[in-house]
Amino acid sequence: MSEHILIIGGGQAGMQIAVTLREEGFDGSVTIVGEEHHGPYQRPPLSKAYLAGEADAETLELRNPQFYVDNNIVVIPSEKVVSLAWGEKHGVATTETGRELPFDKLALATGSDPKRLTCEGADLDGVLYMRGLDDANELKARWEKIHNIVVIGGGFIGLEVAAVARKYNKHVTVVHSRDRLMSRAVGPVVSEFFLEAHIKRGAEVLLDSKVTKLHGESGTVSGVELADGTVIPADAVMVGIGVSPRGELATQLGLEVSDNGAIVVDSHARTSDPRVVACGDVALLPHPLTGEGMVMLESVQNAVDQAKLAAKSLLGGSEEYHAVPWFWSDQAELKLQMAGLSQGFDQQVVRGNPDEDKFSVLYYKNGRIIAVDAVNDVLDYMAVRRALTAGQNIPADLAADSSVALKTLVTD
Repeated sequence: MSEHILIIGGGQAGMQIAVTLREEGFDGSVTIVGEEHHGPYQRPPLSKAYLAGEADAETLELRNPQFYVDNNIVVIPSEKVVSLAWGEKHGVATTETGRELPFDKLALATGSDPKRLTCEGADLDGVLYMRGLDDANELKARWEKIHNIVVIGGGFIGLEVAAVARKYNKHVTVVHSRDRLMSRAVGPVVSEFFLEAHIKRGAEVLLDSKVTKLHGESGTVSGVELADGTVIPADAVMVGIGVSPRGELATQLGLEVSDNGAIVVDSHARTSDPRVVACGDVALLPHPLTGEGMVMLESVQNAVDQAKLAAKSLLGGSEEYHAVPWFWSDQAELKLQMAGLSQGFDQQVVRGNPDEDKFSVLYYKNGRIIAVDAVNDVLDYMAVRRALTAGQNIPADLAADSSVALKTLVTD
């Protein structure tokens, strides 16, 4: 009998696992089951090009429907898996409708959910999130009636939505609880640059500010109250305060799960049960470059690269995950590109001129380059990304001269 591989999660990671299984010659049953009404699609453009009207739902599709037919990949949308269990011969996933899906091996690519506000008024109409296509469509449906929009959270998604809103002349207020923007992802120089950039483009940005209450009229949000008593008018509130990995199904199989709900995997994307792999936003994995410590990587790059590895592991492969993490964010005409992980850096080098909206920041630890944040500077970004991929270095004392191309400075 042919082997059944079930993939739970219809996002980028889930789709990539299925594609790689077929590319590797697996001829058994491959099924993708997901909660959304749509087939696998790209999420990053939702808060950027899609919201701005520069992309539509069709352009977001990762593959056209015929691809899945041609490759004998079954895609089941609109079905939420609520329970998992191993039987004597195989496992069974049961959906909310009572449908049972058998499997011999399992891939968990369940992603993450946006963290929700818990203050008074959080359930008012007009309090929105940006995680899936339906979320983006809900904001777009309200777009013409919005004059004042409050963005809660100064991470990538919040700032991308803020940038699009300013493009359409909405009055934008960004409320962020920390002392600098995007603090989990970039260094202080880049945080300060984007703070000034958003203010210069007409947004109001409030740092170190806590939301205590949302005001409403007739059940619809009308204002955001801060800890100091200030009330900011709001026709809509976009919340982007982080995500929570969706590892709850893993606990039903007794898999190791971290305190925040992420599924713990090894460098092969295997869980504590070798019959089960996990990848993408839901996975807590060893640092892909150093192997030291565990990290979560919320990016398309990680979803794709780790999914390829996960598929091979399901087929008995033993490759280890060593991809260089990379990320990007488009905010107005500013393209931020990041490679590597800058956490723990002990030295930085700034190249170019932030005042000209084109510069890069190189991060070092113990004399070795570990990451770059580049704004409108693709050459510096690519030079560092290639060096990290090859395990090479770019000496900090030489990199400070921005008139010299980084690619010429690469050493072992």
